[in-house]
Amino acid sequence: MKIINPVLKGFNPDPSICRVGEDYYIAVSTFEWFPGVQIHHSKDLVNWELVAHPLQRVSQLDMKGNPNSGGVWAPCLSYSDGKFWLIYTDVKVIDGAWKDCHNYLVTSETVDGDWGEPVKLNSSGFDASLFHDTDGKKYLLNMLWDQRIDRHPFGGIVMQEYCTEQKKLINKPQNIFKGTDIKLTEAPHLYHIGEYYYLLTAEGGTEYEHAATIARSKNIEGPYEVHPNNPILTSWHDPRNPLQKCGHASIIQTHTDEWYLAHLTGRPIHPDDASIIQQRGYCPLGRETAIQKLEWRDAWPYVVGGKEGSLEVEAPKIPETKFPSTYPVLDEFTQDKLNINFQTLRIPFTEQLGSLTERPNHLRLFGQESLTSTFTQSFVARRWQSLQFEAETAVAFTPENIQQAAGLVNYYNTENWTALQITYDENLGRILDLTVCDNFSFSQPLKEKIIVPSEAEYVYLSVTVENEIYYYSYSFNKEEWHKIDINFESKKLSDDYIRGGGFFTGAFVGMQCQDTSGQNIPADFKYFRYDEKE
Repeated sequence: MKIINPVLKGFNPDPSICRVGEDYYIAVSTFEWFPGVQIHHSKDLVNWELVAHPLQRVSQLDMKGNPNSGGVWAPCLSYSDGKFWLIYTDVKVIDGAWKDCHNYLVTSETVDGDWGEPVKLNSSGFDASLFHDTDGKKYLLNMLWDQRIDRHPFGGIVMQEYCTEQKKLINKPQNIFKGTDIKLTEAPHLYHIGEYYYLLTAEGGTEYEHAATIARSKNIEGPYEVHPNNPILTSWHDPRNPLQKCGHASIIQTHTDEWYLAHLTGRPIHPDDASIIQQRGYCPLGRETAIQKLEWRDAWPYVVGGKEGSLEVEAPKIPETKFPSTYPVLDEFTQDKLNINFQTLRIPFTEQLGSLTERPNHLRLFGQESLTSTFTQSFVARRWQSLQFEAETAVAFTPENIQQAAGLVNYYNTENWTALQITYDENLGRILDLTVCDNFSFSQPLKEKIIVPSEAEYVYLSVTVENEIYYYSYSFNKEEWHKIDINFESKKLSDDYIRGGGFFTGAFVGMQCQDTSGQNIPADFKYFRYDEKE
């Protein structure tokens, strides 16, 4: 049996892997998407299912107004003392000299239970993790942000003891590791294996230079000796490797006494006219999660098959356990809550945004702010997890003015998206129109507006993604479809395209309703189909 990478396709970055008995869990970052943190479950490291979003309430995660790619960075999932522990960072400011961010702890006895209210820990840096030592002590680690203009902003890895009785950090934080010459040292995970403490960090930034660095010490406070063949994981030296951006990792020992490394990766598409060395490509599926096998030599871990990471990896000696798909291809909104694969932007799906009961077997969305808002969007979407798929919906919507629109959206962030929407024209009535936001430059490329027949209750909208391009189609009866002859570049919904850099999510597709007149007019979506072709 083989592990086929990536094991978590689409936007699933910064994996924190955890074992409880014979069950395995991976928590990943969700950034500005709500609910916060995705937790996946496996019995064999091969097959995975999405089982939980721990941060379900605004009291746990208040992201209204957070910037693009702010919100939840690099959660750390662990299990100790009969319960799960989850550390997460909420990043409020990205640009400029500061990184305003806050680190929190929540716990739960079950992975899909109520995780309770958060304990505020510190705000000194992001990518925090909790280490449970064999003597019962617990320590919080995070990278230290240094805002001084004349210093490198990544100031090293700090560690501070956490007191479970007082529910707070105690004693003074200590800087235990300054990093290597790769720099940008972040994402610490600490392990006590044999006679050594092993400190695993990410370095090089989370783009193509990304890497995983490991160091060890017999003293938890250091000094830490760096791996003799560091970094232990990176694909920077191998631009043709199908797994790129390899880094940001965590380690697990299986119940069969085998060792594995879960790590971040990306699978780029490449422009035909660009050098693979000078332009590494674009990853519309975002940063994904892969797993590599580890072997130990001289008390150091090494990635089996090479530090660049492999597509196929020997699975542990565990019987295979498959799971049914968590998304049924066609969702007809027969449940009273959204499918676990759907998320909203920054705020929870409440009665303010929509309802699954007001019109049975429909998702009703109430028009809110535009797709450029970082506050209140009525937008329900799911990840692109393939570069060959179709998504389709049917919407009943009767706008009354030009500020009302509803339809199908492909989205990266507030500055990069395309939307095929029903809207209104003073002379034509209901129309279909395309709106494009390309690095915050706006266009409406349809030369002629498409008039919606007055007798059409539903307008059927679809998008077809074919690797480097995607395009929209529409129908007024679901039988006769009309392709819109405008191709969009998939690469424009990627970290690697957007202006300024420093963005970390991936492409989403979903249903949206906006009403900037403030009347909150509703749109009713009859179903949502997401059908992968590969």
